[in-house]
Amino acid sequence: MLEDIQEILLSSEQLSARIREMGRQISADYAGKEILMIGVLRGAVIFMADLARAIDVPVALDFMAVSSYGASTTSSGVVRILKDLDEDVEGKHLLIVEDIIDSGLTLNYLLDNLRSRKPASIKICTLLNKPERRKVDVQVDYNGFTIPDHFVVGYGLDYAEKYRNLPFIGILKPEAYKS
Repeated sequence: MLEDIQEILLSSEQLSARIREMGRQISADYAGKEILMIGVLRGAVIFMADLARAIDVPVALDFMAVSSYGASTTSSGVVRILKDLDEDVEGKHLLIVEDIIDSGLTLNYLLDNLRSRKPASIKICTLLNKPERRKVDVQVDYNGFTIPDHFVVGYGLDYAEKYRNLPFIGILKPEAYKS
C-alpha cells in the first residue's frame, strides 16, 4: 500500500494533536449537554472513535450509511440511505461526523433529512475540508484540516475499500486509481 502513496499530507501525530484540540473545543461548546454523534459510514469510523475519546461530555454514537446514485466518481447529490439511525433524534444535540467534505451535496441532503426529525441542534464536524470543490454551501462547525484538491486516503478514507487502515492521510498516486 505504501508504494501507492505519493506523499504524506498529514502525519498520525498531526491528526492526533488536532483531534485533541477539536475534542476540547466540542467539550467546551457542549458543556452541560449530551451529544449524539452521527458517523457517516464508512470513512468517518476511525476519526469518530478518536474524536469521541477526546470529548469529555456524555456522548452517544450512531451511524448512517449513504450512497449517491449513478456511476460517476462525483456525487450527484441524489442520496440513498443504506443504513438509517437506530436512535430517535428528536430533542437531541446532533454532531454529524464526516471524514471529508468536498461538494457538500450528500451532506446537504443529510442535513435536510435530519432537520425534519426535530433535533435540538445540529452541528457538523469534519476531519478534512475541500472548500474549492464545494457545490452547495454547508456550514462546517468543526474543521480538522482544510486541504487542497488531491485524492487522499488513509485514516478511514479509501479507494476501492483499500488504504483505510493507514495511520496517516496520504495523497494517492494517480496511477493507483486511474485505469
